[in-house]
Amino acid sequence: MARDVHLLPKAHLHLHFTGSMRPATLLELADKYGVHLPEALSGGEPPRLRATDERGWFRFQRLYDIARSCLREPEDIQRLVREAAEEDVRDGSGWLEIQVDPTSYAPRLGGLIPALEIILDAVETASRDTGLGMRVLVAANRMKHPLEARTLARLAVRYADRGVIGFGLSNDERRGFARDFDRAFAIAREGGLLAAPHGGELSGPSSVRDCLDDLGARRVGHGVRAAEDPRLLRRLAERQITCEVCPASNVALGVYEKPEDVPLRTLYEAGVPMALGADDPLLFGSRLAAQYELAREHHDFTDAELAELARQSVRGSAAPEDVAARLLADIDAWLAAAG
Repeated sequence: MARDVHLLPKAHLHLHFTGSMRPATLLELADKYGVHLPEALSGGEPPRLRATDERGWFRFQRLYDIARSCLREPEDIQRLVREAAEEDVRDGSGWLEIQVDPTSYAPRLGGLIPALEIILDAVETASRDTGLGMRVLVAANRMKHPLEARTLARLAVRYADRGVIGFGLSNDERRGFARDFDRAFAIAREGGLLAAPHGGELSGPSSVRDCLDDLGARRVGHGVRAAEDPRLLRRLAERQITCEVCPASNVALGVYEKPEDVPLRTLYEAGVPMALGADDPLLFGSRLAAQYELAREHHDFTDAELAELARQSVRGSAAPEDVAARLLADIDAWLAAAG
């Protein structure tokens, strides 16, 4: 009998803030604030999405923005973070790096600095209450001006001792150039933060190369399209750049037609480290453990290979050495247990 992937210790490196919300919580908050939710967010099933064209991506962003508009007070932030932590613990996560653009929440939370402090306080409290190691990756929005990204990078560095471990770049990578954000990433790297921009999801291998060449990425959000370029795969493997692969969201957004089309095997066999992630469970309908189930069911990953994926997630994280060592030992124990 196969081992339970919910019990497999792992790290979660690709989870967006609003997208981590439980559907039931969204319904309650929408009712609290009188926000009308479209059927796609209130129907009890994940919305049908497709982001391979601009109209589809716009619809995805619109749904995300509506959900985010329901987060208005510090207690809403605290609830979201606590519930995200609880869900991760249930899925076997021992370490979570949650990704947030605080500018999106600043207007309702008193400004940029208060917004980030409320988020960091919520993360600290949830971590203490659940036992889950948690940190924050501050992400700029590539649809906005690069000067805003620089402001965010400086802010992220300022809070590096309060739980910020990395700097990212999210939204549609088909828009603008990675190099426009090179100064922001230089600020972040010089401040000791991990560079983890999105790339290689909606755009091809060139967007992954841009993340490496222009932004000094040590991790790449998604990165799956690197599978189309053998030379790039070798480069990622040689430099041990972790790709934060989110198989369920890749299918939901139409990057790949079916779960078996996601190139997990190609990346794995090329030696590219992966950290499976849930991306936006609110919109895609599955959380962390389900990504490991997908690897097992559609790509025939053995328990030993799933354990190695979990190890890769831990090695690619910013977890302190003692936390990482404990997780790696627990992964070995999971594998040693009878299936």
